[in-house]
Amino acid sequence: MLSCKPSNHSSSSPFNKFPKSFSTIFPSGASAFTTYASISASLMLLRSIFNDLIPYPLRKHIFSAVSSLFCFFSGKQTIIIDQFDGIEPNHVFNATELYLSTKVNPNTKRLKVSKRIKDKGLSFKLDKGQRITDSFNGVELKWRHVCYEVEIKGNVTEKRYFMLRFKKNNGDLVMNSYLPFVLKSAEMIENEMRVLKIHTLGNVRSGFKFKWESIKLEHPSTFETLALDPELKTMIIDDINRFIRRKEFYKKVGRSWKRGYLLYGPPGTGKSSLVAAMANYLKFDIYDLQLENIKSDSDLRRLLLDIRNRSILVIEDIDCTVNLPDRGHRRNGQDKQLTLSGLLNFVDGLWSSCGDERIIVLTTNHKHRLDPALLRPGRMDLHIHLSYCGMHAFTVLAANYLGIKGEHRLFGEIEVFLGATKVTPAQVAEELMKDEDVDVAVEGFLSFLKQRKMEEDKLEKDEALKKVEHKESRELKIEHTYLKKDEALKKAEVKESRELKIEHKYLKDETSKKAEVKESQE
Repeated sequence: MLSCKPSNHSSSSPFNKFPKSFSTIFPSGASAFTTYASISASLMLLRSIFNDLIPYPLRKHIFSAVSSLFCFFSGKQTIIIDQFDGIEPNHVFNATELYLSTKVNPNTKRLKVSKRIKDKGLSFKLDKGQRITDSFNGVELKWRHVCYEVEIKGNVTEKRYFMLRFKKNNGDLVMNSYLPFVLKSAEMIENEMRVLKIHTLGNVRSGFKFKWESIKLEHPSTFETLALDPELKTMIIDDINRFIRRKEFYKKVGRSWKRGYLLYGPPGTGKSSLVAAMANYLKFDIYDLQLENIKSDSDLRRLLLDIRNRSILVIEDIDCTVNLPDRGHRRNGQDKQLTLSGLLNFVDGLWSSCGDERIIVLTTNHKHRLDPALLRPGRMDLHIHLSYCGMHAFTVLAANYLGIKGEHRLFGEIEVFLGATKVTPAQVAEELMKDEDVDVAVEGFLSFLKQRKMEEDKLEKDEALKKVEHKESRELKIEHTYLKKDEALKKAEVKESRELKIEHKYLKDETSKKAEVKESQE
């Protein structure tokens, strides 16, 4: 009969082949975490010591050597595209960033997304450290966006570059076909997505240089809507067109391909609107430079290198923006301050040749306050005087603001008053905006002109009266001076006469005494 009792020989069970406790072979969860934390802390400490003891240039060479060694054995080749080539922006970097923005896909782990108010769609860019794979003629190309920070003399600067990796046997294809394809594609993308921008200086400095910050330029001003004399408008357009088509001519005569314009006249005469019209006409970006933010000539040079071609550099109200030291009064360490010489070299010197197809515009309300050295040809090639509103400018403004395409019954009277008063286009525009009804707006503007004429006449009479009073005052002073001189002369004559009489009496008495003495002796 079989027994159902449990066997006393437990060693016969297959599970008895393992130890009673797994801890003798596998550590517990807490122990594994402790070991991992210890190893991580050690690695971080070693990394910190490595970064502190070995300067960044040497670390870069070490990493580059290790990477090159790895690539040598792996059969890969790497191309590095830095953001800057020395102190000048690297065009290949900008083209690569634009090209890769069209290659992002949902599989990319981290992207930067943006959209301006009037943009039709979203804009995507690779974020720091992200990778993307491209294909060209059946060849796989791997990109990576690398960013890191470098501290130089207490200033932390962000460095960026793109790293491209591919098989060595495809090197000729990449360098002679693929990279030129990236540059050409970026140019086509930029032309399709071309959005005019206005650039200004950021509020903070990045390392040793200011950074340009931009926003979409949406100024509606065009030459068609600009309230300018037709002859002046035609002259400006012809001059711009001549400049744009003469690239080879500038190269032939040995001059930088740039053009300088000085816009001067009373406030409100349309200087800023003319700059915007030029930008819209040429499809050029605007760089608005405020000199009061620039501390030295070296800062000015760095900013020039960051300005792209096909752009308009504007320095508004240059007569009152900043007081520049005279060229003859430069102190020691002049590179640490902004000087007139630095500005002149910026406008028309060796540094001005670092770029093509640029327009420099200076504006001022007081041309006579500017240094003549800033105004000579080659620096400011064309001086454009923007004056008060005339009849033609008024008709343009009336068409823009009120939709008047032809004549109006009050235009004749308005023309008479415009010729006799000083009114800027900005003042005209403000008056025309006061009512949507055409007749009411035109009548209101005519009343404004009449009132303005009365005020100017009164002011002119007051000025004339002041001149007359000043003249009379001067004449009275002169007359008073002459009277004082006459009185002084009379007093002198009376005094002299009295002295002569006294002297005559004294002589007479002496003569009488001598006669008496002589008679007594006889």
